[in-house]
Amino acid sequence: MTVGLSGAAVHRRDGVYRKESADPRHDLVGEGERLTWLRAHGIPAAEVLDCRPGLLVTREVPGRSAAEEWPASARDRIVDGLADVLRALHSLPVADCPFDRRLAVTVPAALAAAVDLDDLDDERTGRTRDELAAELTATRPDREDLAVCHGDPCVPNVLFDPATLRPTGLIDAGRLGVADRWLDLAIATRSLVSDLNPQYGPVAADRFLARYGIAPDPAKTAFYRLLDEFF
Repeated sequence: MTVGLSGAAVHRRDGVYRKESADPRHDLVGEGERLTWLRAHGIPAAEVLDCRPGLLVTREVPGRSAAEEWPASARDRIVDGLADVLRALHSLPVADCPFDRRLAVTVPAALAAAVDLDDLDDERTGRTRDELAAELTATRPDREDLAVCHGDPCVPNVLFDPATLRPTGLIDAGRLGVADRWLDLAIATRSLVSDLNPQYGPVAADRFLARYGIAPDPAKTAFYRLLDEFF
């Protein structure tokens, strides 16, 4: 058994994963619906075998996480694959996606949520919840560049075929929905420069954005990383 960052217990046996949680904040039915929607729209994701309140059973996605140690010769292709799979996801028609993660939804939810002040990003360590909430309100973007977003595309949540180095699936899709594409880009680049993933770094984050085809946006990057502190 393992326990993910969400607090849900995850069991793996015979190629099947069981995610269980009694916490009502863990919408496993919603995650199952999102995984099914992804697969129906051509994005590789885990196949849902069973889905009910408190339980999500999926078939194992083949491949290795981008967060695992990859040979130096493979890392550029892993970064490119991460950019490619997100660009493919973001290219899906927004009107076809029934899941809403726009700021009109996420900001009120964030302001009503508790914040784990012991697990803040380094640049916000020591801040109070009220300070974070005030900054979130003050820096909220005026416009959203809407796309279908994964919601948490950190490198552990994207799997790759070790032979072809192509993406084999997205996992942990409980936050999938229509949002500003920078929701995903901010989280992906933060993951690439994190001390938890030293095989990548700032050069990899720059490569990721160049491959995706977008210029850096420091303001939106900062805002969406701050927003993530509340979830």
